[in-house]
Amino acid sequence: MILVLKNACVVDPLQGIDCELMDICIDVSLGRVVPCDRIPTKGNVKIIDLEGRLTMAGGIDIHAHVAGPKINIARLMRPEDHYRTNIPAGDTYRASCGVTTQTVIRTGHRYAQLGYTLVCEAASPPLKTRHTHEELDDMPIVDKLVYILMDSTWLGLDYIVEGEIEKLAAYVSWLLKATKGYTIKLVDPGADIAWFYGNGIGLDIDDQIPEYGLTPREIIAAYCKVAQLLNLPHGVHIHTNKLGIPGNYRTLLETFRTGEASSFQDRLVMHVTHVQFSGYKGDCWYNIEPASEEIVKELEKSPHVSIDLGQVTFGNTTTMTADAPFEFVLYHLSKWKAVLHDIEAETATGIVPYTYRKSSYVNCVQWAIGLEIALMLRRDDLWRIVLSTDHPNAGPFTRYPLIISWLMSRKAREELLKKLNQRAVRKMILPSIDRELDFYDIAVITRAAPARILGLQEERGTLKPGAIADVAVYDIKPRELDPSKEPDKVRKALSRAWLLIKSGHVVVKEGKIVQEISGETLYVDAKVREDLYKEVVNEIKKKFKTYYSVTYKSFYIKSYEIHKLKNITVVSKIT
Repeated sequence: MILVLKNACVVDPLQGIDCELMDICIDVSLGRVVPCDRIPTKGNVKIIDLEGRLTMAGGIDIHAHVAGPKINIARLMRPEDHYRTNIPAGDTYRASCGVTTQTVIRTGHRYAQLGYTLVCEAASPPLKTRHTHEELDDMPIVDKLVYILMDSTWLGLDYIVEGEIEKLAAYVSWLLKATKGYTIKLVDPGADIAWFYGNGIGLDIDDQIPEYGLTPREIIAAYCKVAQLLNLPHGVHIHTNKLGIPGNYRTLLETFRTGEASSFQDRLVMHVTHVQFSGYKGDCWYNIEPASEEIVKELEKSPHVSIDLGQVTFGNTTTMTADAPFEFVLYHLSKWKAVLHDIEAETATGIVPYTYRKSSYVNCVQWAIGLEIALMLRRDDLWRIVLSTDHPNAGPFTRYPLIISWLMSRKAREELLKKLNQRAVRKMILPSIDRELDFYDIAVITRAAPARILGLQEERGTLKPGAIADVAVYDIKPRELDPSKEPDKVRKALSRAWLLIKSGHVVVKEGKIVQEISGETLYVDAKVREDLYKEVVNEIKKKFKTYYSVTYKSFYIKSYEIHKLKNITVVSKIT
């Protein structure tokens, strides 16, 4: 069957299309967009008249914590997050519940209702990634991929200490294949080793890591070089050192500069995530200030770096990260409950419930940083930033429409500024910013930019012929609405997609799930020289008996264990 979406108001930055009225044609059997000039006038053709409604590619969330051991523990420790939120099963969907620690069913449904079709699980410890995939497999509708934590793996650190960069690259190639992961994830590099040895809470970028004689900067530089050697489609995904600590913006800027030395040509080398949490001036919580201007200036000089915002939204949520030292600090600030957990030979984690308050000086400063960065960057540089809340750390992803209304409307920002801690407001640049993003800008930071940053722009984040038919339609007509003056209408419309087509299948109509389908799981197979790969695998097998309590065979995830696995093969420079 051919599905024709007529009179769509299309916003597709990857094609340079900005609110143009046009038709989109989909071959349902292929699940792909096709040229409309080849559609037969007779036969099995279904037409839907969109009447000028906003139409974009499916959204892409480049950084969220949605599956695996952290979120599962959080669900257990937050029964109040699920109480009274149950949605019974219907004819076309399964039961679900949760707000900040949602079940995987609820997660898939809510992303689809927002018009999103790909979500990236932000941090999975290698040993626990089978659990992560089991949950992702059960997440309906959306496609997904996983970043694999490598910053404190003992096997990887051994190769860095020995200066064996090619062996480190072969190890990363093996680890991505073994865990069916997408790219390298670094969290507070080296800090888990210090935590493990009891030598302090957190490390700065040039501090010594106990027992290894390395610094976090050396770990970052090594993995950035490896990502380039392997031709990974997405550069190293980095959660910086000193995250959440006053004065940490200097560490953030130094992290940007570390990646510059590893740059090959014009490729993105690193993606620094939830940058708001690393954007603080000051030397204590009392005098913390936004470092937005400094970050914007450094970003403009750093074409090798992309970021996502980690935008704070007010209200209750659940923080979770592989940065156990930071969660230890947050636990003592929140004084409620926490889980801190170390995973053998690999990484640690922490989970702490938290509430962002409009009356809090610190929380209001945090809220301003992400918005200021997005609104101060040049329009061309928006292609290197992505909307995120670091779900659920700075707030659940379901609040994306609210954030978009703030970005598109100074009026919406001013209304909220009146309700915030006024000492914090006086420290902000935000009240003086007139800029308002338009629908093209929003499509960049929620579709086009994340697709390009992930190296998936040929098939995702766009509606060009040949692309996967992921189409989100919203009950809003951009040619008739001024989002600056009516931010509530924007927020309401983006909260419930009028129509979502996933891989050619209609899955959402007027905000309701009408069909559950299974999405794909993407992983990267980076090919390296065969003799080098075999040598490294033999070394890994020997060290497994020393470092792990599980066997090599039980660690390795087989392809048949994942329902719809899509292999993205890349040829490395080590051939």
